[in-house]
Amino acid sequence: MLAPASYDGLLMDLGVSSPQLDVGERGFSFQQDGPLDMRMDRGQALTAAQLVNGLSAEELAQIFWELGGEPQARRLARAIAREREKRRFETTRQLAAAIEQASPRRGRRAHPATRIFQALRIAVNDELGSLKLGLAGAMNALKRGGRLAVVTFRSAEDRIVKDFGRARAQDYAFTGGVDVPELREPRAPELKLVPRKAIKPGEAELAENVRSRSAQLRVMEKL
Repeated sequence: MLAPASYDGLLMDLGVSSPQLDVGERGFSFQQDGPLDMRMDRGQALTAAQLVNGLSAEELAQIFWELGGEPQARRLARAIAREREKRRFETTRQLAAAIEQASPRRGRRAHPATRIFQALRIAVNDELGSLKLGLAGAMNALKRGGRLAVVTFRSAEDRIVKDFGRARAQDYAFTGGVDVPELREPRAPELKLVPRKAIKPGEAELAENVRSRSAQLRVMEKL
């Protein structure tokens, strides 16, 4: 628990560590075969196997689209549902093979299971829900004039961070869920964006660390 108004700066790095991804037994990656697990906290009950084998095709498609941005979400979800009727999905390679069979690579650089695995990992660990709680907690822990820096790697995460910053940088509030200018109520902004747009890696950083290609840095200063 972070003490309120106690920190001059905080950094949130939302990337998953490469060593963790590379451990096959954790089930995060299809590069090595392992159990379809994906839990950050090994003490929790929910696993990727439970989602893949237990959710309906419609529910899987929603996860694949909303958390992974997979354009073939519905088709791949239906293919998974058909395949699990023959046998339960238990391993990462088994799931990756079923996805590749339904959506062959045909020269594509990225494996067709990449976004599916990302979406499942986010769902298993409720990463977006944790992010929202973490942002609010971090701002509460900052001193006035303190800065929060957040590094994101996926569009769903970046959208949450961007919306969080913009909402609290506004000098007005509104009720009802719809921003009607005539109904705005003035208020003091809680923070300012420094700068207003995300900072992305330059050519030198990309050359040194290819995994930074999707990184975005957003900085907010508490007022």
